[in-house]
Amino acid sequence: MSTPKVGFVSLGCPKALVDSERILTQLRTDGYEIVPTYDDADVVVVNTCGFIDSAKAESLDAIGEAIAENGKVIVTGCMGVDESVIRDVHPNVLAVTGPQQYEQVVNAVHSAVPFVSEYDHRIDLVPAQGIKLTPRHYAYLKISEGCNHTCSFCIIPSMRGKLVSRPVGEVLREAEALARAGVKELLVISQDTSAYGVDVRYVENEWHGRQVKTRLTELCDALSELGIRVRLHYVYPYPHVDELIPLMAEGKILPYLDIPFQHASPKVLKAMKRPAFEDRTLERIKRWREQCPELTIRSTFIVGFPGETEEDFQYLLDWLSEAQLDRVGCFQYSPVEGAPANELGLAQVPDDVKQDRWERFMAHQQEISAARLQAKIGREIEVLVDEVDDEGAIGRSEADAPEIDGMVYLESRHALRAGDLVRARVTHADEYDLWAEVIDTPQPLNFVNNIVNAG
Repeated sequence: MSTPKVGFVSLGCPKALVDSERILTQLRTDGYEIVPTYDDADVVVVNTCGFIDSAKAESLDAIGEAIAENGKVIVTGCMGVDESVIRDVHPNVLAVTGPQQYEQVVNAVHSAVPFVSEYDHRIDLVPAQGIKLTPRHYAYLKISEGCNHTCSFCIIPSMRGKLVSRPVGEVLREAEALARAGVKELLVISQDTSAYGVDVRYVENEWHGRQVKTRLTELCDALSELGIRVRLHYVYPYPHVDELIPLMAEGKILPYLDIPFQHASPKVLKAMKRPAFEDRTLERIKRWREQCPELTIRSTFIVGFPGETEEDFQYLLDWLSEAQLDRVGCFQYSPVEGAPANELGLAQVPDDVKQDRWERFMAHQQEISAARLQAKIGREIEVLVDEVDDEGAIGRSEADAPEIDGMVYLESRHALRAGDLVRARVTHADEYDLWAEVIDTPQPLNFVNNIVNAG
């Protein structure tokens, strides 16, 4: 009996990517072969994104393409919470499941392409760390699912449910397996990383002969013992975030915080029902940088939220000038079906005004970013090489997350490979990226010794 083949399309955020990795790992464990083309696949799984209308449209297009090219399609992911929306457009999909429903997806594959393996594929085919869709030298580490917040523009809680934290021992064992497999940077993700452990009252788990709290500070302290880079994403600015800054200053985790501020105007933030809002955010940012001068702060913002006035927008620009954030993304508000913001009764901002504010926002932040990067010229930085081609090597500094931040273009007298960690001196900068000369040979990370010492 020939081995059945599964094609896979993964859309959306890094959290959805981790879902895809879990499904693929289980399918590979069950003996299925994963293939990169529609033609070779016996069935295709599409992991959808349903956060905003443009993402839904992209997901529906991807499903349509898979049906046209292959014919046998299983749909999962965030759009799967409302099966009728998918079946109204594509009635012939084989099955529809929601996010995190790994078992149902695998069962649907088994139903579409029945297969019973003759030997233990878990030993023969699947690496200990599971199947990863990222390059070998970095990986996402999801620490929880769901979210307890009720932000008025967001429908994530209705799709992914309330907060459910993974046991800290399980998280640390996964991180350890990834480090042993050659991962040099872990990107810690969830819907609300700061809330990790709240739902289980910070219960302790055993790891390397000691008890560790299911709490972000204790998790980061334990992850620092692996001897690899640890980067935090989606960190809401709760008071206990202040505890992370000393860990960054000591070099235990990367001096990098991804905090989705979304706006600065108190009136707009109140309408957004943003958690952990306080007037003293600028003071905290200043204090963080005093404790850890190397700290990089990235954030995302929304312009054109219902009721946003020109005064609110100018307040945001002035706040950005004060905050001097390093990395910033901006989105124009887009109504999402089912979001509470639709019921606020606030005046909608015209599309042309949204576009104008977005352009002004980006130009304003571009000046800030350019100045902050110019200040790095002449300094030494640590760079993790992501790719090497005929033109040279491209990597990321401690200030850069993959896909969303800038890059470092490297000039080196030594041959470099993806995954190398080097020191380099910055020679040039623009609004987003750096150019640098490598000043030493690649250095391996001392993972094994760290584990021995930790144990």
